[in-house]
Amino acid sequence: MKHRTTTTRTALAIVAAALVAVPLSAEAAPKRAVTKVTITAEGKDMSGTVTSKRRACRGDRTVLLFQQVGTRGGGDDEVVAQDTTEVANGRGVWSTGNTGLSGRFYARVTRTPKCKPAVSRTITIVDTDTPETEV
Repeated sequence: MKHRTTTTRTALAIVAAALVAVPLSAEAAPKRAVTKVTITAEGKDMSGTVTSKRRACRGDRTVLLFQQVGTRGGGDDEVVAQDTTEVANGRGVWSTGNTGLSGRFYARVTRTPKCKPAVSRTITIVDTDTPETEV
């Protein structure tokens, strides 16, 4: 009887070890939540919000501000600022402050283990500080 108990324990230990060693499938892992990022400007101050149905996807998210060069997403766009969202009124809020830049800009919020990435629309900031030349 002692032999049977040892064999059963050994078999259970092997099964337990196998279960621990098997990685979770993609179906078993929680899906990343959809996220939305917005961008707006007042003068050369750019800001926006990050929203998601999943609360964890609103705060402490990294937002990258890109200056669009040529075709959007063409590989030559430049990161000109970044911020980390803070939750206010149920939304993640971000702000770059005065960048001093003009041109076309869009924001991108990075992916996290629980949240999908998102990209805003492109906005254009016109340089109104340039003095006009007289002819």
